[in-house]
Amino acid sequence: MKLKMAENSLFAILMRSPWWISLAIAAAVIVVAIAALPSAYRYYGAFGGLPFLVVACVAAYRQLRLPSAAKVERTLDAVRAMSWNEFAAGVEAGLRADGYDVVRVERGEVDFEATKSNRRTLVGCKRFKVARTGIRPLADLHAACVAREADDAIYVAAGEFTDQARAFAIAHRIRLVQPADLVAWFPPVGRNRLKAA
Repeated sequence: MKLKMAENSLFAILMRSPWWISLAIAAAVIVVAIAALPSAYRYYGAFGGLPFLVVACVAAYRQLRLPSAAKVERTLDAVRAMSWNEFAAGVEAGLRADGYDVVRVERGEVDFEATKSNRRTLVGCKRFKVARTGIRPLADLHAACVAREADDAIYVAAGEFTDQARAFAIAHRIRLVQPADLVAWFPPVGRNRLKAA
């Protein structure tokens, strides 16, 4: 069983926040412990800052690995210039790199059926060039998942998602593959298209 941190827990919020916030909280806990506790307990109190220090290190590691805004924009330009077949081949390669066995199905909102650890995932990405994705394609993908008794759903887009679409995805456990995620799936294709331009 895979453990997952609650979406709105303190540490989950800090993991999504800039790393230095967790570091500042850790420092504050340590300073308060040293200043307020009797000398026999100061070091024990200072250990209260350790979880925040760990979160700061993990958040910094994750944030330093994120692609730059310029790299994301270059990749998006390359992806938006692709034909459906080029994009579908990149999505298929990206899913395989993430450990999925992939089959193209292209029926309605479902473009791929991916399997990993005996879990069946339906993937939709036909409208990848749309600038802003709303609830409708996600609702259609969710309906397909219910009808086909799939375990999970993934929706891939090169544009942004509306707030309502994000809320719908969270409520129905649909993983959204967004522009920053596409950099990992399309780096060689993006570089080749940029060189050709």
